Amino acid sequence: MEALILYYDDTYPSVKEQKAFEKNIFNKTHRTDSEIALLEGLTVVYKSSIDLYFYVIGSSYENELMLMAVLNCLFDSLSQMLRKNVEKRALLENMEGLFLAVDEIVDGGVILESDPQQVVHRVALRGEDVPLTEQTVSQVYLFCLHPLSGFEFFWNFPNNLLGP
Repeated sequence: MEALILYYDDTYPSVKEQKAFEKNIFNKTHRTDSEIALLEGLTVVYKSSIDLYFYVIGSSYENELMLMAVLNCLFDSLSQMLRKNVEKRALLENMEGLFLAVDEIVDGGVILESDPQQVVHRVALRGEDVPLTEQTVSQVYLFCLHPLSGFEFFWNFPNNLLGP
């Protein structure tokens, strides 16, 4: 089951194709110790922690180091926010932090931040009590979300992330 999956292009336009892709990636990566794979013409960087699997996916033209920087930023940010307890239960209890961290790291497939210290700082600022009338649409949306269950995290960056 998934906790959060974001697609930023239409490489897999239907939910059925997305689920098949996600299952294929998980089956090919969850038993290996490596951190990078090429699958279906895509670059996949991944990391696991106890009962969680984190994936950042880009086209084969993407710089693997940049994809890994995004993955490390997310993982290190969550590690700090969860006090080094990066496991499913702690993450499910702090889903808002995950959403806020992702929102600080990437927007529409464009990398905004790769420094976990900055992400944690910004998440802390955004997490403060703000009146509902002064919140952004995404903050209100996060406020209305119910906790999701699962353990996988996928990002799929668009093929043209670095420009034409």
